[in-house]
Amino acid sequence: MAILQNRLGALGALCGVVLAGLVLFVACLAHAQTSNSCLDCHAGLPDPLGVSQEKFSQDVHAQKGLTCVSCHGGDPTSDDPDKAMNKKAGWKGKIERKQIPELCGSCHSDPYYIRQFNPGLRTDQLDQYRTSVHGKRLVAGDTKVAVCIDCHSVHDIRAPSDPRSTVNPVNVATTCAGCHANDGYMKGYSIPTDQFAKYDVSVHHEALAVRGDLSAPTCSTCHGNHGAVPPGVDKVQNVCSNCHAFQDQMYEKSSHKKAFQASSLPGCVVCHSNHAITYPSDAKLGTGPEAVCMRCHTPGDKCDQARARLQAKLISLDLAIKKADQALALAESSGMEVGEARMAQAQARDSLTKARVTIHSFQESLADQDIQAGLKIAAEDLQAGQAAMVERNRRRAGLGVSLVAIGMVLAGLRLYIKKIER
Repeated sequence: MAILQNRLGALGALCGVVLAGLVLFVACLAHAQTSNSCLDCHAGLPDPLGVSQEKFSQDVHAQKGLTCVSCHGGDPTSDDPDKAMNKKAGWKGKIERKQIPELCGSCHSDPYYIRQFNPGLRTDQLDQYRTSVHGKRLVAGDTKVAVCIDCHSVHDIRAPSDPRSTVNPVNVATTCAGCHANDGYMKGYSIPTDQFAKYDVSVHHEALAVRGDLSAPTCSTCHGNHGAVPPGVDKVQNVCSNCHAFQDQMYEKSSHKKAFQASSLPGCVVCHSNHAITYPSDAKLGTGPEAVCMRCHTPGDKCDQARARLQAKLISLDLAIKKADQALALAESSGMEVGEARMAQAQARDSLTKARVTIHSFQESLADQDIQAGLKIAAEDLQAGQAAMVERNRRRAGLGVSLVAIGMVLAGLRLYIKKIER
């Protein structure tokens, strides 16, 4: 029995040693797998070399399992700088700006590699970049032009859908302005640096930043992103028509198209500007500060007369709609049922909107069709509102007569009761 106990004790001790060794081995293996001497060192360095674990953990690449080695090479499991930054281990060190597009493209242009992380991600960014102004100038030796990291950041790259991303629609204009609004940086390029300031007061920026409409245009919508070349850039209406299709159809019918092409004028920009696009109004057809027609036309000519007629008709329709709205609102506040006329008012407003869009054709007959349709509806709605008020007054008069009659009956009853009591 004593021998058996001794053997069991020895076996237990052996198992303990083996278990301890196994735990130590797993711990060492885990340390080898998670150790990152790159971050251990760079977390204590100042910018631009400083990269903390917290910062890098926000990077979309880190979240997909990629590490410093993926771009910089080396051996992050070694605490020995000579081994960690050994060129035999593939260490690249600092990557020159001119090498960055090719480095990023080594993964992002490989569909078999990149789509294992994101099957929906495009893989033609590098090809597009090579055709852009930025890409061409980089090849020519201009290293000031934008490369991948200037737009996407470096060690904390986030998905475009992330509101904190530098290429999220809300942040794109600010990102582009980092270069294009910097007078000193853009010196020598002969490019204006007021685009961002103008865009900041535009209707597009108001829709995007104030109303939160992520479909509203920003820099990349019109100029492209990696390609940085607008579609059909030789004709600006090809850019605008991506959103404003109906206006483009009307413009195709306009005499302005031929006139602008013959004069090499940039289509839509002539009347609407580009970066500082403001809300269009009927005043643009007028003769005041907001007017655009008279920048080119001569007062009293055929086009000036057509402009004046169109503006007068648009204003009359706008006033007719407002007058009908007031009549219907008054009737509705008085308890009258005018729901059908209220719904018809939406059609009148649609006619006004269509007429304002049809202005781009500058054919009076086309715009007049919508204007007359809207005027007819507005007139009917005004009549409905006025009729409702007449009915309200008739009902009030009837109610007054009824109340007087009821009062007289009550007074008579009271007198009759007093007579009986006496």
